[in-house]
Amino acid sequence: MNDAIANAIHGAGEFHDPLTRPLTVLTAAEFAALNLPPREYLIKPWLPAKGLAMVYARPGVGKTWFALSAAYAIATGGNFLSFSAPAPKRVLYLDGEMPSEAVRDRLADIMNASNLKPPSDDYFRILSADRNEFGLPDLSDPDGQTAIAPHVETADLIVVDNISTLVRHGRENEAESWQPIQDWALHQRRCGRSVLFVHHSGKTGAQRGTSKREDVLDTVICLKRPDGYESSQGARFEVHFDKARGLFGKDAEPFEAICSVNRGKAVWSTSAIVKADLKRIEPLFAAGMSVRQIAEETGLSKSKVDRLVKQLPATSKLPPSDA
Repeated sequence: MNDAIANAIHGAGEFHDPLTRPLTVLTAAEFAALNLPPREYLIKPWLPAKGLAMVYARPGVGKTWFALSAAYAIATGGNFLSFSAPAPKRVLYLDGEMPSEAVRDRLADIMNASNLKPPSDDYFRILSADRNEFGLPDLSDPDGQTAIAPHVETADLIVVDNISTLVRHGRENEAESWQPIQDWALHQRRCGRSVLFVHHSGKTGAQRGTSKREDVLDTVICLKRPDGYESSQGARFEVHFDKARGLFGKDAEPFEAICSVNRGKAVWSTSAIVKADLKRIEPLFAAGMSVRQIAEETGLSKSKVDRLVKQLPATSKLPPSDA
């Protein structure tokens, strides 16, 4: 077997038949004595090197804004929201849904807002279904995985945007249907790559389909519409960590994020969720509005407004309640 064929088999097909290779077994003492370097991060604190993660939300909330912005920060060694990328890493972005024009415009807004650039052009590559005559391969199919293998070889991060369009075989609610993708993702991890999946949530707000997807993931992020959201506000959402392996304390706390596009620049801002809501109700409360009136004005529930009002400065007085 020549080197080219051997490399092709190693890069594309190894994960299809794991039993063809002998298994390595270590004793507990051997494992405890392993000299392993500290785990690095592509973006702190939620996406480690050789990490698997997922971000999900309902349609239109801002999943692609989130994924593109995080990917660009990783490719440049920059910052995104409260997260930071320690060093530039190579990103391959698989876009199975968006029109080319939409991806171009969003990416341009993100790039214009940053004072950093990737070290070279190949640090951020995009495989777009819209730019390929027959779309992108199905990642749940062995032939699709083989077709995409040459493009992932140099990537540190593969972004799969999204599961619905790039995983087309099997039923979404069946755990067995996810197995080929899980095997593929674990293979990428063994090869030193990270994978970020982008997924849709259902009407209840939970991710669509089988919960088996979360089994091997390090991090699962849910983006939610905040109370009182208006469509004119664009990409405004709450960031919640449904699963956060190794995250604790402030790093694991939810927060609100807003993307404002001004003169072709996408600028992100963040705030604590409670702080953001307090900021909204404080002037209304100061103007003498009741709990019910504030709830109607902001779209928050009356019980939530009541809790927030109690957190306002003690010098404030609650107006007559008609709640």
